[in-house]
Amino acid sequence: MFDGQLLRTFVAVSECGGFTRAAEQLNMSQSAVSVHIRRLEEQVGVPLLQRTTRKVALTAEGETLVGYARTITSLQEEARSRLSPRSRLNGKLRIGTSEDFAAAALPIVLRSFNLRNPGVALEVQVGITTDLVNLLDRGRLDLVLGKQCDPLHSDRGELLWHEELVWAYSAHTRLNVDRPIPLAFFPEPCAYRDAALKALSKSKSRWRIAFVSPSIAGVRAAAISGFAATPLTRSMIDSQLRIISAREGLPQLPQVRFVMFRGREGGQPNRMIQLLASAIKEQANSSRFVQPGSMLSVMSS
Repeated sequence: MFDGQLLRTFVAVSECGGFTRAAEQLNMSQSAVSVHIRRLEEQVGVPLLQRTTRKVALTAEGETLVGYARTITSLQEEARSRLSPRSRLNGKLRIGTSEDFAAAALPIVLRSFNLRNPGVALEVQVGITTDLVNLLDRGRLDLVLGKQCDPLHSDRGELLWHEELVWAYSAHTRLNVDRPIPLAFFPEPCAYRDAALKALSKSKSRWRIAFVSPSIAGVRAAAISGFAATPLTRSMIDSQLRIISAREGLPQLPQVRFVMFRGREGGQPNRMIQLLASAIKEQANSSRFVQPGSMLSVMSS
């Protein structure tokens, strides 16, 4: 029978793509993670991971085991949570989130929270940060995960992390700088769009709006195909995209703040908000919600 702790470490290495991030997520040393994987491979009798200088990948046997490992560890966690006094927490939590979070690691956090608190019903609404915060202020949401680009309005919300906003374009297509550059944006209101237009207004760039989509998948597709450039966070850049440099005619963009807004105070709902907020901050501190290239892999899975 496989050791549950070893399986949890194996799942973490698989999901994080390496020993360093898995160690951060599990709050363990990297050497301890290596020991766990070695012990599990000894139990199984075959290598589970292929290690290179740049990344860690699953072997064929590792691919087979990781599915069982997720099921076993989930059942263990569910059984533990149902026997815990915390499982007596009951109620409903209404969460608003921008697509950046919803398409990345948030579902993993919510699933883990549900396993630990089976009496709490979670409802998730994906939308634009401005609209979601308005719903929060009207008492229709309990917690919001969103983004900010304007430093003048960054005093509200708890900062989870920040990263650079960049111009993304096809990695295999030359940008024609002799004509106005076609751009892809989200509809208004959008923090990325507002930040990009503000930067463009202060530059000498020649540009035009050529593509508008309400989803990250849409603007990414426009950029990957070489149809239009679009503002994305650096973590969304993968092998299909490249960052447009300033000498190609587009201005530098600001930092993006990924923030969490909490709702009403007092009573049991606040206790549930605190628990979920702690889980979200723990994930953000350990490995961030969006890793390089992870957005595409999640959306295509």
